[in-house]
Amino acid sequence: MNDTSEWLSLQQAAQLLGVHPATVRIWADEGKIPSRRTPGKHRRFRKSDLMQYAESQGELQPLEVQVILQNALGQMRMTVGDSPLTQEAWYAQMGEGSRVIMREQGRLVLERLRQYLALGGQDSQLSPAIKLGEEYARQLSSDGLTLPQAARGYFYFSDFVVNAILTWSELTPHSPSEWAHLLRQVNTFMNTMLLSIIEYYQED
Repeated sequence: MNDTSEWLSLQQAAQLLGVHPATVRIWADEGKIPSRRTPGKHRRFRKSDLMQYAESQGELQPLEVQVILQNALGQMRMTVGDSPLTQEAWYAQMGEGSRVIMREQGRLVLERLRQYLALGGQDSQLSPAIKLGEEYARQLSSDGLTLPQAARGYFYFSDFVVNAILTWSELTPHSPSEWAHLLRQVNTFMNTMLLSIIEYYQED
């Protein structure tokens, strides 16, 4: 049986993995990801092959969470340093040292979020989100960013995570209740981090 929903275009494969389409094309040329050609010579990728490749690149579990967070990180890497971002007042206020630290912080946030989800998204496991919020606020306040500016930067980052979930939900047939449950857990973690940022500025 040939399930056409199992096969994704180059653009869809790139969205799922959170990388540029050219990167997926290179991986396919190198034989890292199997692909086939349509009669029109367009590449098609089997979803299960993409999932297997994503799983081989790290130890994130479950697999859906792995791909979602890889997507968020990949999109963030492609966007940071882009000209529209440099025009944002909050980004312009940041020193180059802070920008480097924030990029590292972004990867750490995704790793802590993965761990939180792997533990079932329990409230008792939210202390890393509180600590991350404090570290984020401390770094940005040292550059003179106001709370509204710090919040705008935070929302810019958190949107990558939410958009990655939405992208994956469009490509993967899970029930709405499953996606709603995952989104609630992610929102709990991210909102805890945001509250920690606000509290740091209020105390400061």
